[in-house]
Amino acid sequence: MAFFRFKSIIEDGDQIVVYLSRDYMVPLVVDATKVYHNRYGSFAHKNMIDLTPGKKMIETGTGSGSFSHSIARSLAPDGHLYTFEYHEQRYNIAKQEFQDHGIADLVTIQHRDVCKDGFGITNEVHAVFLDLPAPWEVVASARAAFQQNTVGRLCSFSPCIEQVDRTCKALTEEGFSNITMFEVLSRPHELRQTPLPSIQAAIARHQSQRESKAIVTARRYPTEPKEEDQSSSTETTHKKRKLETGEEDSTLAGVPDKSSTPSESGRVNLTLRPLTTEELNYQYVTKTPTECRGHTSYLTFATWVPQLDN
Repeated sequence: MAFFRFKSIIEDGDQIVVYLSRDYMVPLVVDATKVYHNRYGSFAHKNMIDLTPGKKMIETGTGSGSFSHSIARSLAPDGHLYTFEYHEQRYNIAKQEFQDHGIADLVTIQHRDVCKDGFGITNEVHAVFLDLPAPWEVVASARAAFQQNTVGRLCSFSPCIEQVDRTCKALTEEGFSNITMFEVLSRPHELRQTPLPSIQAAIARHQSQRESKAIVTARRYPTEPKEEDQSSSTETTHKKRKLETGEEDSTLAGVPDKSSTPSESGRVNLTLRPLTTEELNYQYVTKTPTECRGHTSYLTFATWVPQLDN
């Protein structure tokens, strides 16, 4: 099997990845004469060959039909979607749209209260998506709708954590495993520029800070200067005064200007030039707010594994 090209059909001799759980995946070379054994049972390699996107799935409720269109494109051309809508007007609109958009042969829509009457489908589908006010009421019907000889996947969308709690309890009672919930929250990212100085500029700034610290130390703990160091002492005193007045910008400045010249009084001015744009090396970064206000939601995933006879 060539890893640089995509294949939609598994063939004899292909290397595949068997997904057992989120944390447990096994590489496998398909051999039509072999059987793969794991804790869930025995799976003949020949049943993996010629596996196409033609799956069957249940969706409820249909709503505007937007998600239904997306699912239909994923299941085409041989799969099928069974979708259910409780609201009669939305059902009629969605049914007409499916016909107008040419996917009526891939989608079967029913006007039905599944929480009360169930799906009415058994041993048929591979996956179920629930968007209901009481999804826990249809978990048993979803388990019955799964093909009884293969693994089934269920996903439930709920806006409230109380719904998630009751749904998870129902999933556990019906024998589902790998129950996982994710919180979905829109979090905006603010784009901004931040300086990232080069190594040379950072070294120069560090050296400047050390010089400034030396000036402060010299002012706090003065010593009697020698005659030949009078000019140096005068310069140090002036540097300290400049530091105390805060005339330099500690965020941008940091590189001493070597071209400083004595003033009219004979003192040497310590001027710190701003770092250049190249030295600052501005980079684009994103930052999220500490608090996000908005409509949250939860996606609950579960796996149903059939009990195979020995």
